[in-house]
Amino acid sequence: MPACIPENAHDMQIILRQAGKKFNQEWIFRNLDYTFHSGKAYAILGANGSGKSTLLQVINGSMQATAGEITYTKENQNIPVDKVYRYISLGLPYQDLIWEFSLRESIAFQRRFKDFLPGLKDEDIIGLCQLGKHKNKPLRYFSSGMKQRVRQALAILSNTDVVLLDEPCMNLDAAGRAWFDELLNQYRNNRLVIISSNHMEDEIRHCQEHIDIHQYKT
Repeated sequence: MPACIPENAHDMQIILRQAGKKFNQEWIFRNLDYTFHSGKAYAILGANGSGKSTLLQVINGSMQATAGEITYTKENQNIPVDKVYRYISLGLPYQDLIWEFSLRESIAFQRRFKDFLPGLKDEDIIGLCQLGKHKNKPLRYFSSGMKQRVRQALAILSNTDVVLLDEPCMNLDAAGRAWFDELLNQYRNNRLVIISSNHMEDEIRHCQEHIDIHQYKT
């Protein structure tokens, strides 16, 4: 199946200026200046509990920064933070799915709110998940690895400018990690991809730039 390039993936930028986040008196990160560009993949690296997921939430606009500012632009036009969700898809290990839905129903449900890459039909997505035998089974009966495949596929295959993935190989065995690597390689195209990782090679080998969150603790 040929890779599909999102129709809207043109010159997207996410710009952090002196960005910081703290809880109570503890800074999770601070003084972060960084610009993310379309066409590149970035890795946010750090140990468990270091703040990688918090940084992703600040980047995607679901959590407000304590300090600094974040600007979203597309083709040099600013995007209001309350509209940026239209441009971003998320693959998060703690992301709830509708467990009563089957895989087929989950894909149809997402399509009502956020379309998939051009040319991808529901059956194509089921095939790319490699879960065809389970397409009519409620997600609550999926294994943790199968659920993780669903989360990552729904994010990567969405027709968005930005793809944010938080430890995407969590709960995936060797075959699952190879599946993720192939899916991302085929469908990341010219989008902006940001992956948080505990330095897992299968997650970050496509990333051209690495950000060590420990450098922004003080």
